[in-house]
Amino acid sequence: MSELVAAEDVLLFVNAAVTATGQREFRSSAAEQRFSLAFLHEYVRVNYRPVYAAALALDINDHNAALVVEHLLRTPKEAEEGEGRLIAARLALLPPQRVYRLFGALRAAGVNNRRTRAIVRAWLAARPDPALDAVKYRTGLKTALRHVHGRPADAETGDFLFAPGRRTRYENATLDAHRRAHYEQSALYELPFTVAEGFAAKHGVPRAVFLERIAPRMTRLERLRADRAADLSVMPLTRLALYVLALPFGERVARRAELTGALRAAARRAAGPYAGSWGRVAAVLDDSFSSSGSAVKRRRPLAVALGCHFLLEALASPGAYTPLWTSGRDDPLLVHPHGPTPLGMRVLDALETGPERLVIVSDGWDNAPPGLAGEVLRVWRTRLDPERRTSVVHLNPVYDAEGFDVRRLAPSVPTAGIRDAEDLAALVEIAQFAEGRTGFAELRAYLDRRVELFLKGAEG
Repeated sequence: MSELVAAEDVLLFVNAAVTATGQREFRSSAAEQRFSLAFLHEYVRVNYRPVYAAALALDINDHNAALVVEHLLRTPKEAEEGEGRLIAARLALLPPQRVYRLFGALRAAGVNNRRTRAIVRAWLAARPDPALDAVKYRTGLKTALRHVHGRPADAETGDFLFAPGRRTRYENATLDAHRRAHYEQSALYELPFTVAEGFAAKHGVPRAVFLERIAPRMTRLERLRADRAADLSVMPLTRLALYVLALPFGERVARRAELTGALRAAARRAAGPYAGSWGRVAAVLDDSFSSSGSAVKRRRPLAVALGCHFLLEALASPGAYTPLWTSGRDDPLLVHPHGPTPLGMRVLDALETGPERLVIVSDGWDNAPPGLAGEVLRVWRTRLDPERRTSVVHLNPVYDAEGFDVRRLAPSVPTAGIRDAEDLAALVEIAQFAEGRTGFAELRAYLDRRVELFLKGAEG
């Protein structure tokens, strides 16, 4: 029993670390989210520290990965063997701006132990273009260097950060472009997009002119945010789903072939070698009003459901996929948040198709009528399918701050948190541990394998 409790505690944390970002959700405030997350991080770090560190090798979101690193570095006396390698490998995957914010938080908290300084120095030394960082993340880089009592290896970058009036010009093209951009309009087009935006506003450059001339310096994501004509063929599945849902219905219809083709191509990339290997698949997908998310996570739950729809289509055997939206709609390209959540009725419809796998993507608020889905699943598992011929998994894209977990539908159905549709296959795998039939030892063995693969990929 103690092993099962430990496994449940760890899976509860993993669900939170995958879904929660400390931001407002449809039914909970940002403050409630942050309080709930803070408790879980502290609880799991104190009671299951090796597993807490191993979470860095899982598909947890960047917000929680940074929190795990911060908590581990704040408590060096409790450190376990191998933590440093995990921290370094995960920091290499995080966006630079988030890492710089993390280093700033460590400095503000007075965390300056030897391990922290070594990790910060190693990460800074591995940055491919220190001059670019000095321009794009100036404050963060200065803070990190001061925290470890360091200086850039390049004297020009050091002067740019700490003695900007010392040089009248720089040999480095990026640093000199930043100097000239204060008074020379053409120089701003030699800078990164986010830095050039500020100079464009200062010089009064029309937005359309600026976007046209800065286009070669923009990343794919920046182009997508600024221009709806951006290349969709390389976008990750969930990000692409968010883009599609932000379009007016008329534009979605007009671009149906292009958008559907891009979503299916992204789903095939995400499915990889598992494409077509899942047999008969049915999906219950939540497009009720609560899938609208919140002001800071607009339509995120619906985008995850839309991404999962196309990914499950790719994973199922050809012609063996049945999607069922809670609204009853049958055109995935035109889905929008609306109405109640009749999960129970849709689950019944899905089970009648005789699937080998049933995947439910919903925030778990079954309310039309309340509790029907849980009762249907209970009777199905205990009376109609005790041999488990049909695998049922519930994936929930919304963290329930009050319950310290994602909301579940039934004790007999494993539930896993999901933030990006691309992680569906891996989350279905880890959801098996939530059924209560495996203990802590099996979960630790699984985590150890994930850590080994993660470090091998990071270091090899």
